[in-house]
Order: sequence, then C-alpha cells, then structure tokens
Amino acid sequence: MADHLLEVRDLSVRFHTAAGAVDAVKNVSWHLDKGETLAILGESGSGKSVSASAIMNLIDIPPGEIVSGSILFEDRDLLAISAEEHRKLNGKRISMIFQDPLSHLNPVYRVGWQIMETMTAHGRSRDEARKRARELVARVGIPDPDAALEKYPHQFSGGQRQRLMIAMALALKPDILIADEPTTALDVTVQAEVLALLKELQAETGMGLLLITHDLGVVAEIADRVVVMNAGEIVEEGTAHEVYHNPQHAYTRKLIAAAPGKGDMRSGGSERPVLLEARNVSKTYGDFTALENASFKLHAGQTIAVVGESGSGKSTLARTILQLEAPTGGEAFWKGRNLFDMPSKELFGLRRQMQMVFQDPTQSLNPRMSVFELISEAWAIHRDLLPKPRWKERVEELLVQVGLRPEHAKRYPHQFSGGQRQRIAIARALALEPELIVCDEAVSALDVSIQAQVIALLGRLRDELGIAFLFIAHDLPVVRDFADDVIVMQRGHIVESGTAEQIFNRPREAYTQALLAAGLDPDPDVQAERRRQRLQAAV
Repeated sequence: MADHLLEVRDLSVRFHTAAGAVDAVKNVSWHLDKGETLAILGESGSGKSVSASAIMNLIDIPPGEIVSGSILFEDRDLLAISAEEHRKLNGKRISMIFQDPLSHLNPVYRVGWQIMETMTAHGRSRDEARKRARELVARVGIPDPDAALEKYPHQFSGGQRQRLMIAMALALKPDILIADEPTTALDVTVQAEVLALLKELQAETGMGLLLITHDLGVVAEIADRVVVMNAGEIVEEGTAHEVYHNPQHAYTRKLIAAAPGKGDMRSGGSERPVLLEARNVSKTYGDFTALENASFKLHAGQTIAVVGESGSGKSTLARTILQLEAPTGGEAFWKGRNLFDMPSKELFGLRRQMQMVFQDPTQSLNPRMSVFELISEAWAIHRDLLPKPRWKERVEELLVQVGLRPEHAKRYPHQFSGGQRQRIAIARALALEPELIVCDEAVSALDVSIQAQVIALLGRLRDELGIAFLFIAHDLPVVRDFADDVIVMQRGHIVESGTAEQIFNRPREAYTQALLAAGLDPDPDVQAERRRQRLQAAV
C-alpha cells in the first residue's frame, strides 16, 4: 500500500498560448490521506485548479502540456495510464464537483437520468442505479426525492443544484472527492449547509476530500491541512491553525490581512439630504410575490447594504426602484420626485444620476467593444454631458481613478482579469458622474485581495465624490466593513434594518441571528468555537 491515498510529486504544467508559454504549475508536491480534508488555497491564476484537473485527466493537450511529475494513486501514476483507465477511475474512485453546477448539469436531461448515468456507465443496472439515485437525493437534503428525480436542473435553486452535483459525485462511493470552489456563489446559510454535508458524508465514507478555494473562512471551517499557492508554486503549507496564526510567507500574510470583517464599522450619512426613498414598494410575478411593502431612505454619501438569501427579494428591490422592473405597488422618490409616475423622457434624463454595477462583468461588458467604447458609450447616449474631443482624456482619467492604466483603453474585456473587468464596470458607471451606484453582488465572485481592493476603491469614491451606494450582497464580512446601514430581507419582506453596528452586534430577529451564525470566520479557532456552539444548540 502507498503511504498516502493520493500523492502529487513535482508536477509542472505549461500552457502554450499565442503570447507564448505560460507555466501554470511549477514543481508542485502535496499529498492527501484517507479521511483527511486538504485545502489548496490561492487566488485566480495561482494554479490551484490545474493540478486537480491533471488528476482527473481534464487538461486539454494541446495547448496544455504536462512538463514533469507524477500523480500516484494506489501506487499507479495517473499521468502514465491510458484514457480508458482514467474513465474507469473517474467517478468511481475519484470524483469531482465544480463551482457552477448549472454549467455542469445537462439542461435537457432530467437530474435523475444524469445521476443514474454515473452508475450505469460503470456497470450498475438501471434498477440498482434508480434506487441508489433516490437514496442519494434524499441524503443530500432534496425534498420529495421521487419528484426531484423527474425534474430538470433549472427547476432547482443554486444550493439544491450543488447538492445534486454532490449526490452525483458520491454515487459510486469514491475514495477521493475533489471540490473546486463548491460554495463561492452560495448564500451564507446554504454554504454552511453544503460544507456540513460534505463533512458528514466524509465521516460516513472515510473519503479523502480535496478542497480548492480562495475563501479563508471555508478553510477555517472544514480543512485539516492547507497548501497555499501563488503564481503556480506552493509558498506555504501546514495545518489550518498553523497557517492562519503563524504565516511564514508574505503572500499568505497578504491573504489573511485582506480577509474582510475585522475592521471598524461605519456609521454615517444619515445627516445628509435624502436622495432616494422607497415607500411600500411591491412586485409580483403572476401569483408569486417577490417583494412586498419595502420602505427605506438612502441619504447622499451613505451606503445601505441589502442582505438576505437567494430569493429574498434584494435584487428585485433594486431593479424595481431603478425601473428595470415595473412595480406593482408603492412609490419611489428621487430627490422628492416620484420615479414610478415619471414620464419616460424625464426618467431617461435622470438615469445618469443612478448607475448599476452587476455581479459578473464578463456578462455585463460587451466583448466586442473596447474599453474606450464601453466607457464612452454613456456620453454617446447622453450627448449633452461631454464634448466628443474630451472623451479620450476623460476615459483615461477614469481608468486611472479605478486603478488601471490609460493604455488599457485600447484593450477588450477578455484581456483582463475578473477584478480588472469589475474596475472597468465601475469606471463605466462613473462616466455619467452619478450620485447613486447600485452594486448587485459586485464583489462576491472576486478573490479576497481583489475584493479588498475593489471595496477600498468604492470607499474612496464614496468619500471623495460623495456617491451613495445601495450595496446588495450575501458576503456578511464585506457588508460589515463597508456599509453604514443594513437592511435584512427574507421572502420579499424587510425583516430588520439598522446601523451596521446594531445589526452585527445586537440583531433582534431570529432570521438575522441565523444569517450571522452561518457566516464563516477566517480564524480556525473562532470557527471551532462556532461549531461547538452549533452542536450544543442542536442538542
């Protein structure tokens, strides 16, 4: 028997691109033992997912190239076996769940068929596979398993789709489960449930869990050991406790310092004039009420965060107030003027004062337009704002203001990282010199250090330009650091609101308390105490 369940030795992976060769992984070595959770921690581009892809034989060759190394599983080198041997192992002995389940579940097949296919492809009978699929769907907490098997992926929530992916991955009781950013886009309560489910299933089966993440809170909650990667290399490794409390490498210290939720809380803005007021705003879709009687006031230069789980109505609230959705009740006032009764021509003129930054800049930025065209488009629409001879100069000023360079104006969105694309989206919003920016999950998918940079940028713009923010988020530590006031939403209703200090230190409602309790702290000791308290409460 091998000393370890899985061992990666001196792995190097290179990708050949039009711009030249890129060394994605450089002489990486780590191991995973039975029943252990190993977290590979790092930001986008660090190489953490590449070694996992090599394990599963998912690297496209070419343009990828395994330059050196070996991956040992039961004394066999996975880099030396045939594709047919890999197919026998993948799913049965080594399985994987991905960050975005909607991209990995086939939209035209029922989920029952997809879970069963995992088993029938490895020789199980259809009856046996059907029985096992029902057991798995029930085990991962999906209600009414028989009905669930007959549904399609789009009929489930994001958290439920991730649970279905876990069910599929565990169908054949694998020895190793690779989880690649499995909770990044999930609400805090759903994230906590998915992580708890993974630990329960691991305890039942004794599988080794390889967790790929950029989230220190996830590491603190679930990992036994941590490998920290940067620029394709391992810069540090140790237990979760050792790495957090005694980091040896400057990059690890930078990651820990960037973790949100540790700074002083703000409280200000309410003494300034009211910019936006919502009174009993409601929105229904047929028989479904997405938003009911929502009311709040936002002052100039103030940040109000709107938090809650998926489906709570927080995005519907913002989109309805901005007239991106037609309201079914209530009123919304911008500087005392009712937006809902305003003629479309007048509303068009006001839109320059209210801008929106969306969660995914890859989708919100037109890939066919250069950065210059994306930012200057606002002045082409609102022709009275800036003379055309000044466009180039102003685009360059905005790029510098958001931490980019003037020469970036000639490039296209695909030539930037996720954090840089979000900065371009912010520059585009600033082009019209707005008084309000609505951020709809604008930093939720960013790496921790990039997230910290974007939040610092938004804070600087708020302080320097007096911009107000309506900040929609499920990341509570970020909200704690950035917001003046917080609105908590559940099932279309505002259940609690107050200053950030009141909400985080003295929450009144049980739902708010549950949201806060489900949040993850980057300190493993704090998380261990929270787990102990949860277990006590359950008893």
